[in-house]
Amino acid sequence: MDDIEKGLKKIQEKIEQLDELKAKEKTLTDKVRDADAELLARMAQMAKPVVKDVGLSLLKTGKQDTKGELYHPQYYKEKMIILGKCDPSPYRPDKPTAVVVDQFCVLSENGAFFEVMYSDDGFLTDSYLNPVSPRQAIDQYGYDIMFMLYQALRDYLKAEDELLNALEKVIGFIFIRKESS
Repeated sequence: MDDIEKGLKKIQEKIEQLDELKAKEKTLTDKVRDADAELLARMAQMAKPVVKDVGLSLLKTGKQDTKGELYHPQYYKEKMIILGKCDPSPYRPDKPTAVVVDQFCVLSENGAFFEVMYSDDGFLTDSYLNPVSPRQAIDQYGYDIMFMLYQALRDYLKAEDELLNALEKVIGFIFIRKESS
């Protein structure tokens, strides 16, 4: 019986340790979540060169012909990357009569977060660039935007590594040919 009791005590200790770990995990999770907006802001600052390099010039406004094709488009001057999409707001803050048809979270090349809200009345497609804080971006679009920004940073740096490796091979090839000539 002593062996059984010792085994039961060990099991009970393990269960108590597990409960302590779960409580500690919840505390750590809360600490991470409390700092999520700060982390997103830091990631945005790190991503500035990436956005300048791979970002898009998003449509600001454009007219539609009878086929739905855009003509006379105007674009935002800053490049941006799209991080997320959500259900559109019922109206735009700058024009309450304009119904929002698409709404995206973007990061500009200056490291600022915006919501781009597109409206379309059948003739004119225009947009509103609504500045948002990192906290507002997370609250509105969720953690997906943080993941998308991480992916953009990772993919960009991976492409840079591949470029450097390719350049190294080309330079090595050139120097080997030069020495053998």
